[in-house]
Amino acid sequence: MDFKAKREIGKTGLMETSMQKALKKLSIDHADIMLLGWYNRKPAARLIDKALSMKEKGYFRFLGMSGHNRPLFPKMARKGFFDLFQIRYNAAHRGAETDAFPLLKDSGQPGIVSYTATRWGHLLRSKKMPSGETPPSAADCYRFVLTHPDVDVALCGPKNINEMREALKTLDMAPMDDAELNRMKKIGDHVHANSSTFF
Repeated sequence: MDFKAKREIGKTGLMETSMQKALKKLSIDHADIMLLGWYNRKPAARLIDKALSMKEKGYFRFLGMSGHNRPLFPKMARKGFFDLFQIRYNAAHRGAETDAFPLLKDSGQPGIVSYTATRWGHLLRSKKMPSGETPPSAADCYRFVLTHPDVDVALCGPKNINEMREALKTLDMAPMDDAELNRMKKIGDHVHANSSTFF
């Protein structure tokens, strides 16, 4: 048994105990979603089996998975045990439009939760903009994501009440029109082309 296999077995041993403690601390009897976070390759069968067992026991209602390997999501969707996928999607990272979203439709359309709508704040910074462009607002970034018909939820991570208010504005705004979408894509392409390859 290699180290990676031992680590996966260790994860499964702690999953149920950790969930029990979390539910007790929150004073709830179940969670809506349990997310297997940051899997860029198929999670071990033992881990998935444990998660499905916990779902059957009523610890949570829906099983999700996140990661950066977009082509993996449609493959995992065809297995039939994931209810949703958390996928990076924003104006600078639009690869999911071709290698995840349309392929997930063929797999029963699991829920899609997007994250990093502001690309870790890069889409909001004046110094990152193409010449002549002002930065979009956070609400614009969330609108861009939510305008895509395959996205069900856009996560946000406000640091303070003002950022929360800005994010919540999105709920009262209409989807972006073609001109707004094209502007966001232009900005996104510039940010992507002029930023670190780490992202």
